This record gives sequence, structure tokens and C-alpha cells, in this order.
Amino acid sequence: MIELIDFSKTYFSQRKTENPAVSDISFLCPDSSVTGLVGENGSGKSTILKAVSANHYATKGKVLVSDREGNVFDASDKPEKIKRICGYVPEFPVLPVEMKVSDFLLYVASLFFDDRKLAEKALEEAAVKCSMESVLNKKIKTLSKGFRQRVSFAQALISDPSILVLDEPFSGLDPAQIIQMRNLIQEEAKNKSVLLSTHNLSEVHNLCNLVLVMKNGKLAAKGTEEEIIKNTDSRSFEEAFLKL
Repeated sequence: MIELIDFSKTYFSQRKTENPAVSDISFLCPDSSVTGLVGENGSGKSTILKAVSANHYATKGKVLVSDREGNVFDASDKPEKIKRICGYVPEFPVLPVEMKVSDFLLYVASLFFDDRKLAEKALEEAAVKCSMESVLNKKIKTLSKGFRQRVSFAQALISDPSILVLDEPFSGLDPAQIIQMRNLIQEEAKNKSVLLSTHNLSEVHNLCNLVLVMKNGKLAAKGTEEEIIKNTDSRSFEEAFLKL
């Protein structure tokens, strides 16, 4: 479960002027589901994802995340706990390009598992899920964008988190890779709460149980695709998005 309650985030420039990124956002992402954040560049999607994954904190309001046992944690109070139960995949993977894939994933696994055999098993399972066994012995710098995206996804899955946060997971992928990524997200959503941002409105139809539409740092609409289409008196989600 992910819940935002009156969440606002303001950035401050070097001149100490305020730059509000998002204001008064409230929503609930249920377990075993995919929630999609949709909006134009600069609408506040990444700001929300970073707050949910405890990569920055609310200026006002709360960001709450629960584990599989139902324990609820405030991201501002328990960032270390959030980072252990939340897998985060940024739009542009930040990876140690000189390392071999297997060495990097083993390092990530060792942060969660003290026993080396358990860490190796977690690595192997993540590699299979992401269909990247063939590149484990390659240096990350030699990989295509699609495989680098898989490495980033694998590091997020390696601890089997209860929460999965994905920032534009389809960016730069070819059609075959998009299908593979979509299937992987659907599989992971069976036992995780998945929150993703996307520019690709077709993925709303393909993946999302709940849709959150962001406009200028505000939540312009939330509901299922069908509800948003109906509430805006539209014929398609694309038309509804343009009306909001």
C-alpha cells in the first residue's frame, strides 16, 4: 500500500525563492495493483515517485508505505525502512558502467542478505525474471539501453520488495522490449503495489488498475480509465487527458 495525504513538495533556488513542484496531492495505491501517474513533463510525476521511494521528503503532508505484514511507515520518519521495502527504477539508470552485471547485482544483493548463498540466489532469480542471464558476465558499459534498463529493474527486484516504483519504464525501449517489460510489471503486480509514471497513454489501458492524471503539480483526475473517460464526457482516454 502507498498513500499520500495532502502531499506537497517545494524546491528552493539558490536565491531562496520557492518553486512549488506539487501541491496537496492525496491518493491511495492498493496492494496487488498497478497505479499509473500520467502527465506532461514538469507536471510533478517524478517528484511524487522520489518521495514514495524516500529519495526526498515532503514539504507538507505525509507519504505512507506499508510492507507485506501490514506495518505502515512514514517516508520522512523511516527512510531506511522505506528503501528496504521499496524497489525504485529511475527513468535514466545510474549504474556503475565499469562493473560486470553479475558483480553489481551481487553487491546490491549483499546489502539485503548477509549470507552469500542467499545473495547469489536472489541475483539468479532477479536475472531470470528480467531475462538477462546472457549478459551477467558482461560489463554494463557494453549493454544496450534495453539491457541497462533490465539491470536497473533487476536491482530493484533483488530484495523482492513489497512496493515497486517505476519512472518511465518504457522510455527508449523497442516494441518487443516494451511487451517484455509490460509482462514483467504485470507479473510483479500480483504481490506488489506498483506505482509507475508514463508518457505512453496506451500503457494506461494495458497495465493500470488506477490512473492519476497530473497537471501543473496538481491532481487533475483519478479513477479507472473508464471512470475518467465517463467523467470528462470523452470517447477515449486520450481525449479525456486533453480535456483535463
